[in-house]
Amino acid sequence: MTLTALLIYIVIAAICGAIGNAIGGGRGGFIVSFILGFIGTLIGPWIAKQLHLAEPFFINIGGHSFGILWAIIGAAVFVIIINLFTRRRRR
Repeated sequence: MTLTALLIYIVIAAICGAIGNAIGGGRGGFIVSFILGFIGTLIGPWIAKQLHLAEPFFINIGGHSFGILWAIIGAAVFVIIINLFTRRRRR
């Protein structure tokens, strides 16, 4: 993988993480979105594989495919799970 492909992966992962973060109701900036995007790329395809679903939208970068939809879904699921465990009660 070239440096250019890696930088493109980072930007796409950050965008997917930001969208997933917004869907899941999380907070954070670029670094949080970047991390969520990469976590989403791990969780999302795993969910798709367990449910025997295909990736309808992916981008091919440097010979490697990046599943956009499942990365966003994975990031959103991760944010929702984190929010369930860290939500504080209001008084």
